[in-house]
Amino acid sequence: MTQTASTNRRVVLAERPKGAPDDKTLRLEESAMPKAGKGEMLLRTVYLSLDPYMRGRMNDTKSYATPVEIGGVMTGQVVAEVVTSDVDGFAVGDMVLHGSGWQDYAVSDGKEVINLGANPDNPSWYLGILGMPGYTAHAGLLNIGEPKKGETVVVAAASGPVGATVGQIAKIKGCRVVGVAGGAEKCAHVVDTLGFDACIDHRADDFAAQLKAACPDGIDVYFENVGGKVLYAVLPLLNAFARMPVCGVVSWYNLPGLPDGPDMGPAIMGTILRMKVKVQGFIIFDSFGPEHHKAFIADMKSWLADGQVTYKEQVVDGLEAAPAALNDLLVGKSFGKMVVKVG
Repeated sequence: MTQTASTNRRVVLAERPKGAPDDKTLRLEESAMPKAGKGEMLLRTVYLSLDPYMRGRMNDTKSYATPVEIGGVMTGQVVAEVVTSDVDGFAVGDMVLHGSGWQDYAVSDGKEVINLGANPDNPSWYLGILGMPGYTAHAGLLNIGEPKKGETVVVAAASGPVGATVGQIAKIKGCRVVGVAGGAEKCAHVVDTLGFDACIDHRADDFAAQLKAACPDGIDVYFENVGGKVLYAVLPLLNAFARMPVCGVVSWYNLPGLPDGPDMGPAIMGTILRMKVKVQGFIIFDSFGPEHHKAFIADMKSWLADGQVTYKEQVVDGLEAAPAALNDLLVGKSFGKMVVKVG
């Protein structure tokens, strides 16, 4: 099925997964075209963002956001085109940023919609480097990590959209930056293209030893995206008063219960206590307000323009490919910011 002007394709949550999502978790279906009424506009999805948080929305558990209901459209940010409009400030042909999820069309009253204008440059970038992932990196590193010139910053998932941006900002701030990524190709990209000082392959048998060698002065800031063995290797290297912004723990998202192996709770809590580590989780749009977003946009546009920040995007073709692409993202098979070209 391809996008048409007469039907609305939707990807809905068919059942809650136990462990990794499978081909029964999400269902692609067709529905009638939504109709915009007075004071509303019809939006056509062009790009859909895929992000790790989507796995958590499939679970019926207490969290910072309401889970997706069974039969409900999967949540997600999109860049969409205004098809019809009866909303002030939005004209037919404008491109907008909206949270209408995994579907071709949606109706909006204009609330919580950002107008990008009629012909924005690189519109999909507003789902990545100029959107939530870039903002997460900027606000989390600068406001929680508080990097200082000469300090060592370690970044998990360093080739991903958040980690890549964190590391480049840390370099701008004068830090030594060590990335962690999966595989030689990603590690080479992190060092050669993004400019990190080193990148360690977490798949290496001697990963912990390599990380220690790359951080001879310990670790002052650890930007946490993955959890698991990367976190465990970082713990003994944390310096006194280290800071740890916690953005995600993607290596644990598909676990049906507690992970196998020894209980690492005492090691984690003991290190936090002895080394006086500041650990702070954050959800970007809940934790930071408009003043932070304004500073982010100004900084990032400047850094992109002068080449201090580079950006890699992986575009997947077709809404029907989104479920498999999300699974690839969750197990580290993506490379750069993953977006779906819907229409």
